[in-house]
Amino acid sequence: MTETPDRGQAEEAVADAHRREWGFVLAATARVAGDLDLAEECVQDAYLAALEAWTRDGIPRKPAAWLTATAKRKALDILRRDKVFRAKMPMLVEPDEPAVDAADAEDVPDERLRLVFTCCHPALARDAQVALTLRLVCGVPTEDIAAAFLVSETTMAARVTRAKKKIAAAGIPYRVPEAAELPERLDAVLTVVHLLFTTGHTAPSGTGLVAAELADRALHLARVLLALMPDEPEVRGLLALLLLIDARRGSRVDDEGRLVLLEDQDRSAWDRAAIEEGGRLVLAAFRTGRIGRYALQAAIASLYALPSRYEDTDWPQIVALYDELLKVWPSPVVALNRAVAVSMTDGPAIALAQVDALAEDERLAGYHYLPAIRADLLRRLGRPGEAADAYRAALASAGNAAEREFLENRLRAADTGKNLGE
Repeated sequence: MTETPDRGQAEEAVADAHRREWGFVLAATARVAGDLDLAEECVQDAYLAALEAWTRDGIPRKPAAWLTATAKRKALDILRRDKVFRAKMPMLVEPDEPAVDAADAEDVPDERLRLVFTCCHPALARDAQVALTLRLVCGVPTEDIAAAFLVSETTMAARVTRAKKKIAAAGIPYRVPEAAELPERLDAVLTVVHLLFTTGHTAPSGTGLVAAELADRALHLARVLLALMPDEPEVRGLLALLLLIDARRGSRVDDEGRLVLLEDQDRSAWDRAAIEEGGRLVLAAFRTGRIGRYALQAAIASLYALPSRYEDTDWPQIVALYDELLKVWPSPVVALNRAVAVSMTDGPAIALAQVDALAEDERLAGYHYLPAIRADLLRRLGRPGEAADAYRAALASAGNAAEREFLENRLRAADTGKNLGE
């Protein structure tokens, strides 16, 4: 223990442990509780107990170990008290282990990864798999998950609840699957890690552009996955994609926290080691001949990251890779991103026609990047009045403060141009 802190220090330590260790503690507790709702309840109680105990006794050297031990003890007490301990015993799929701090768990499968694979059981629908994992393992707020899926918060909350009940009813164990079981769950797990990173790379809400803890957690899980499945090209592709995108993290905002577009970023500040590692992983994935959506996205990201100047970006090759990506992953978001690249090869007018066609796709309803991209194309075409309307539409659904400030500045400029008759 450290020397006794004041209440404020204890509150800060508990908040930090919640950001960093929630998924780790919940995963370890779930293996004992055999029930996700019970595990959540016990972990929440452990965090409440930590505030009082750490204020009184000092902050422990390994907060995750303290929280895990406390939550497990509470779960066992409840099971014994409710006289269902013997009935729950078969769900303890492996002997209980001493709680370990997440930072010391490099030589064993990450506890959170056990719960990721549990939540991604094939008995659950894909959307439920991903939503449940983001909520439980990663601590992503339900409203942010709903934004990522382009559905209402109420709808997403109902999906998470149904998924938890199905896991309990089916008696799905909390473990990393056997080797033969991994492939059928892999795509869902990769989707979870990718969405977690996306949520951290650009936070759906809040004041900061980046939620660093979520992005870092996704990178860690991707590395654990690669250690678990080193010959799987899509695992390599996912880690490569995250590394190549995250390499730009420090240049995406200026000193005042304002959004900086890709073309204006200081490329000398990019993490070249991460870019080089990502490039090696992309090549390794492509050499297998089994090229999936993550390897293709990573290849696109590498073409953005490799040139020393934005002007040297190989836009025709990026468009070609997007064409291949659409074949394996026909997502409207991919088509929208492709339109941005098309605007650099064939001009904003052709890209605008593609974006307007995508606006008819209901899956993009409420996706603020669609009107934001449309607004930028209209701005480039010298149509400020229409651009202003599109910026307003984007602002109506944008939740991140840094993005909102950027859109508001663009809106003011468009309104000025409109009023000047440009």
